[in-house]
Amino acid sequence: MNMTQQPITLLICALGGEGGGVLTEWLVDIARASGYAAQSTSIPGVAQRTGATTYYLEVFPVPMAELKGRRPVLSLNPVPGALDALVSSELLETARQIGNGMATAQRTLVISSSSRSLTTAERMVPGDGRTDTAPLLQTLRSHSREHHVFDMAKIAKDSGTVVSAVMLGSIAGSGLLPFKRETYEAVIKHGGIGVEASLRGFAAAFEQVNRQKDQAALVASLLLNEELPAHISMGLKPDLAAKFPSPVHHMLGLGHARMLDYQGQAYADLYVRRMSQVLAAEQQADPAANQGYATTIEMARWLALWMAFDDIVRVADLKSRASRWQRVAGEVKPGQDDLLRVFDHFKPGAPEFAALLPNSLAAKVTRWDRRRVANGKAPWAMALKIGSHSVLGMLSLRLLASLKWLRVRGSRYALEQTLIDKWLAVVLRSTQANWQLGHEVALCGRLIKGYGSTNERGKDNLLHVLDHLADLGQGASFASHGLRAAAIAAARSAALQDEAGKALDQTLAAHGAPARPVKAQPIRWMKNPHMNVRAQKVN
Repeated sequence: MNMTQQPITLLICALGGEGGGVLTEWLVDIARASGYAAQSTSIPGVAQRTGATTYYLEVFPVPMAELKGRRPVLSLNPVPGALDALVSSELLETARQIGNGMATAQRTLVISSSSRSLTTAERMVPGDGRTDTAPLLQTLRSHSREHHVFDMAKIAKDSGTVVSAVMLGSIAGSGLLPFKRETYEAVIKHGGIGVEASLRGFAAAFEQVNRQKDQAALVASLLLNEELPAHISMGLKPDLAAKFPSPVHHMLGLGHARMLDYQGQAYADLYVRRMSQVLAAEQQADPAANQGYATTIEMARWLALWMAFDDIVRVADLKSRASRWQRVAGEVKPGQDDLLRVFDHFKPGAPEFAALLPNSLAAKVTRWDRRRVANGKAPWAMALKIGSHSVLGMLSLRLLASLKWLRVRGSRYALEQTLIDKWLAVVLRSTQANWQLGHEVALCGRLIKGYGSTNERGKDNLLHVLDHLADLGQGASFASHGLRAAAIAAARSAALQDEAGKALDQTLAAHGAPARPVKAQPIRWMKNPHMNVRAQKVN
């Protein structure tokens, strides 16, 4: 036995409520039950998302029986660059610990969840404020001798357990510690609460890590002997996959599936026709595909999201699906003797009902609602409370969800298609004139998001940008397409900074475009019920 042998060092990072303390206790119990010396310490985070609670564990890899009465000296704190493994339940937290120097490419095994818990700063951005995961994953790969990344939160949710059981399974599956699988499972069984769910989560993570190890070994062998198999289409039918280059398949497949689910085959075919036009324009502007079909990929994303706009039919469809009930039940985790009831609250107004009516009828409904507001009344809305657990409630939702046939005959559908066609036409003209210009116009699809006033504001901003910065037919006074593309990019970023649009107006003015027109807003005068009382006291 070599007494200079170093302990196995492991740093565990878990957010609040994920059971990091329980996981550490499990590992210490497993080590001691197996006859090994182990020691753990913890450093609590400041808050649930400003910092994870970290748990540091050391296990001496020689059984106590072989130490002949001698006891190893174990450390209380992790040392940067001296970790054998880093296990984290959140991707950004993993990158943060790597940034602290905890992981090295020569020594550290990194096991991380791919799921994210958004920071406060990310949530505050009106646009997509999420940190890009690509550089986080690249950092993880660059600073680990071996890594396993998968969605721990999904496995925990599907198994009906907490993330700690999933993290335990991933540690066991990695082979980091010299313990048998049965020993890991035995300590879970001794817990007495949620044993079956924890065992399911443990097993799923154990198998996931082993599959990744097998895949890595297979890829390594293929690289040594032969080239990897060619790229395959992402769920697209052969005839559709043949029309588009392989880099587009993944995003196009997602968009096509969304259209089939949203409205059916005819709507999916319309999506494909529009995407074919984009592909043709990009191939004309970039025949050598030096840009990797980036414009077509972005259009596949934003066009699908816009075409599948939210309305009361879509909401009813999503809320009445079996998968939604399964998700709710998985989150609540009712017992065998528990009765689960789900109530959905709706408050559709005149615009939502008018959206399903033809233009002539829709105009009458909206005019009537505007007159109500002009007379000092609140916009009309119908407050509904539907128990989707009941037969009557579910039938009501399914009846509303079945009105897809009415959607395509409604005023909202006609309006959305008109706006989409206008955006698409500008994308095509701009791409044919200059690839970068067309790409920036395509990215403006990000402005269309949400529902209600947020959605309307996004469409207004997009139309203003198209009319005054992007549309080549307007004869804007830019010296080159590059300057025009830069102006559009700046306006798009500004529009996502604040809901009021102050940054957008400033950016428009800086590039010689007019500010957005001020919309008229009704002023409602409210009576003060205490005014007469105060007047009487004065008199």
